[in-house]
Amino acid sequence: MVDTPRTLVVMRHARAESLGTTDFDRALTEGGRADAADGGRWLAGFGVVPQHALVSAAARTAQTWRETAAAAGWDVEPELDRGLYAADVDNALDLVRALDDAVTSAVVVGHNPTVAALAQLLDDDEGDVEAGNAMATGSFPTSATAVFTCRGSWADVQPGTAALVGYHVGRG
Repeated sequence: MVDTPRTLVVMRHARAESLGTTDFDRALTEGGRADAADGGRWLAGFGVVPQHALVSAAARTAQTWRETAAAAGWDVEPELDRGLYAADVDNALDLVRALDDAVTSAVVVGHNPTVAALAQLLDDDEGDVEAGNAMATGSFPTSATAVFTCRGSWADVQPGTAALVGYHVGRG
């Protein structure tokens, strides 16, 4: 078993237009771009430096990643995954478990209700109390970001095995 400490960021896309050609194609609003950038600055200040980004291929999530990464100063090319767009929490957890163990820090950018359920599922209730309370009292709104630490292989990530160490809702 690999006992490497790992960082996993679970992030919901920023505010998007209410209408688009299709739901998949809805773009971020100007405020959503500012919110995503605020989240990126917060993550950089929190010390997160991802080696991998798993991002839903929908327009609003890809744009959220670009704004977040630019504000944080990251140059990681995202893995745009069409399956993450419609994934349920079990599918999203399987995508996390499939990460290469050479990766010690990863960001997942997706949609509700999946990312909210994933964050709740991962939380071992032994991390930062203030962050846990903030995450529990909200509905994981747009630009919500939860930072977890876990040990072992990505393949070993199970419900209740990650400590929530930070939570932020980007508002630019």
